Amino acid sequence: MAIGDVGTGSPEQYAVAQAMMQRQQIAPSPFALLAGDNIYDRGEIGKIHQVFEQPYAELLTQGVKFYAALGNHDVGTNNGEDEVAYPGYNMSGRYYTFTQQSVQFFALDTNQAITRGAESLWAEQLQWLRTELQRSRQLWKVVFAHHPVYSSGQHGSTAILIEDLPPIFADYDVRLYINGHDHNYERTVPIDGTTYITTGNGALLRPVGSSDWTAYASSQLGYTAFEVYSDRFVIQAIDSNNQIYDEASIVSA
Repeated sequence: MAIGDVGTGSPEQYAVAQAMMQRQQIAPSPFALLAGDNIYDRGEIGKIHQVFEQPYAELLTQGVKFYAALGNHDVGTNNGEDEVAYPGYNMSGRYYTFTQQSVQFFALDTNQAITRGAESLWAEQLQWLRTELQRSRQLWKVVFAHHPVYSSGQHGSTAILIEDLPPIFADYDVRLYINGHDHNYERTVPIDGTTYITTGNGALLRPVGSSDWTAYASSQLGYTAFEVYSDRFVIQAIDSNNQIYDEASIVSA
């Protein structure tokens, strides 16, 4: 499962968390991705019980591990280092990789791409990504981060990410990119072989439009679930009533 922009402690966050728990009972997931803005408004780790441990208590009790990426709100306090160090987010660094069976995940800190003066840090991160992707022998490679590459939401697409990431994805067969930041759900058509998913609808909503690349877009509370098979990667957008409102498959190369 994947969710983003959740760190509010609001009734809306709890509603989505409860829906995730209901799904967990019938289709267990070993882990969930947090696509940034994990703690509003400024990444204050003192709020961790209110915005993470309590809303997802049932999932955590079931052994679900959360893997987080840093959003723009997360770096407002101590540049996000408190979240990186927090054990419940399972971050081995500001950017990192982990593997689950046939899928290797790569978490990025896209704040470095959009922060003035951090160009050299972003260049180092891109080189790390190339190296790790080249080393990977997994069937599926999934990158997740906070900022969208392509988006029809309020923030829209991110020019520097369009310039930097899709060529790397094409070179190393990255089939899926997951992000938050825009408070909606959107799935693109495959763009040079990569599908882009915005799942920033875990607690907050804003309107979303449509673009040439949009396969489906909606502004409703929910989360995104994934089912992995040897020949396909199934994407399901699920609302807070656990109704699937978008479904698509990525077929293995």
